[in-house]
Amino acid sequence: MSRVTLPFTDAAADRVVPPTGHTAWLTGFTAAAMTFLAAFALALSLASGRLADRWQEALSNTATIRISAPPDQIEAQTRAVLTLLSTTPGVGEARALSDVEQRDLLEPWFGPDLPVDSLALPQLVEFSSVGQGYDAQGLRLRLQAEAPGAVLDDHTRWRRPLAVAAERLRLLGWLSLALIGGAMAAMITLAANAALAANAQVIRVLRLVGATDGFIAGAFVRRFTLRALAGSLAGVALGALAIFALPSADEAGGFLTGLGFQGYGWFAPLSLPVLAALVAFGATRAAARKKLSELM
Repeated sequence: MSRVTLPFTDAAADRVVPPTGHTAWLTGFTAAAMTFLAAFALALSLASGRLADRWQEALSNTATIRISAPPDQIEAQTRAVLTLLSTTPGVGEARALSDVEQRDLLEPWFGPDLPVDSLALPQLVEFSSVGQGYDAQGLRLRLQAEAPGAVLDDHTRWRRPLAVAAERLRLLGWLSLALIGGAMAAMITLAANAALAANAQVIRVLRLVGATDGFIAGAFVRRFTLRALAGSLAGVALGALAIFALPSADEAGGFLTGLGFQGYGWFAPLSLPVLAALVAFGATRAAARKKLSELM
C-alpha cells in the first residue's frame, strides 16, 4: 500500500472522485451542521469559564454578618459590629443594609408584598475584603465576644457549589466538542466508503493504467477534505451569526444572556473549520486505506 498523499494542486486527481451525488452533499451538510453545533459548544465552554471566574470574584470579595437579637438590642449590636469591622485588618468598607435593601433581597423569593415591618428579620451588615483578606476565624471569635447575636457568612458554602457547577458546564462543553468531532468523523467515513465502493470499477481501471493507490486515495482525501472545509466554513459563519444575535450579558450575571464570545474569544471559532478539515482528512485517509486494500 503506497503512502496516501493530498494532491491539492493535481486537477487530474479530481476526476477520480465524482463531483456530485449523495456523498457530496452529505459531507458538506454534515460538516456544516456539526460545526454549527460545535460553535455553540465552544461558546458554552468559554462562557462557563467566565461565569465561574465572575461568581468566584464576586463572592470572594464580599461577606455578610447576620445579627439576630431582640429588637431592643439590634441597633446596639449593629453599632458594635460596625466598630469591630472598622478595626479589623483586611476589612474594607462595611455598612448595614437598609430595610428597603433587605426587602429587595427577599423579593425574588417571597414576592413584592412581603410585610417586612411585621417580621422580626435579622439585620444584615455587608463588608468587603481588601489586600490579603481578613482572618475569618479570628473575626468570628471577636463577634462572639462583642456581639453574641452576630454570625459571619463568608459565602464559602455558596462559592463552592457555584464553582463546581460552572466547571462541570465547561467540561460538558469540551465533551460536546469531542462528541461532535467523533460524529462528524463517522459520517464522513461512511460517505467516503460509499464513494469508494461506487467507484470500484473506476479504481480497478486506474490501477491497470498505472495509477498508484497513493494517487487514488489522495484524490478521495483531497475531495472530501475540501468538501468538509467548505461546509465547515458555512457552518461556523452561521453559528457565529446566531451567537452574535444572542442577548449580551446583563448586570445580574445571567448565564444564558452571556452565552457568547467576548474580545479575542471571537477568534476561537476560526479554529473549527481547520479542525473539521483535519477530522475529514484523517477519516477519509483511514477509509481509503481500508477500502483500497479490500479492492485488491
